[in-house]
Amino acid sequence: MAEQASRQQRTDERRRRILDAARERADADGWAAVTTRHLADTIGYTQPVLYSHFPGGKAKIMLAVALEGFVELTRLCRAALGRKRGRRAIEAVAVAYLDFANEHPAVYEAMFQLPIEARFAHEDTDADLRAGFAVLAETIGDDGDGTATELFWGALHGISLLERAGRMRPEHRARRVTELAARFAAPPSR
Repeated sequence: MAEQASRQQRTDERRRRILDAARERADADGWAAVTTRHLADTIGYTQPVLYSHFPGGKAKIMLAVALEGFVELTRLCRAALGRKRGRRAIEAVAVAYLDFANEHPAVYEAMFQLPIEARFAHEDTDADLRAGFAVLAETIGDDGDGTATELFWGALHGISLLERAGRMRPEHRARRVTELAARFAAPPSR
């Protein structure tokens, strides 16, 4: 029993090292620079060991990084939301979301821009993805079919990409967040 637990711990540690090395390399040089050869060299294991943890290679590694990113982003947004409601809630969650995208560009890219084997907006969508969507829906009070939440998410995603590309004035972020909150906190027009 103790031997099995020790073996599982070693497996978990190797997996963590692989993911950390991939994330670090992607943050530094982009996902194109992340290769199984580089990861194996970085962590000091052979490529077969790496593939034993991630049989799909780089694609499965990116998926694992993305899924961890969804958990982290959801946790940050949930913490920002707390018990706030209305404009304050929207502003707090928007800042948490945009800060995450800015501070973790490679993870964010894996989550939302690169092809990964994760299905969005389907009945079989992963629970971690659903939780992220749910916190955004709760933030804006969307009790409808999710369309308003998709618009809120789309606005946050667009802002994050434009900010990263230097297409928006950094000093105006607070004004953008305030304007976004004003629009999503307003009662829907009918």
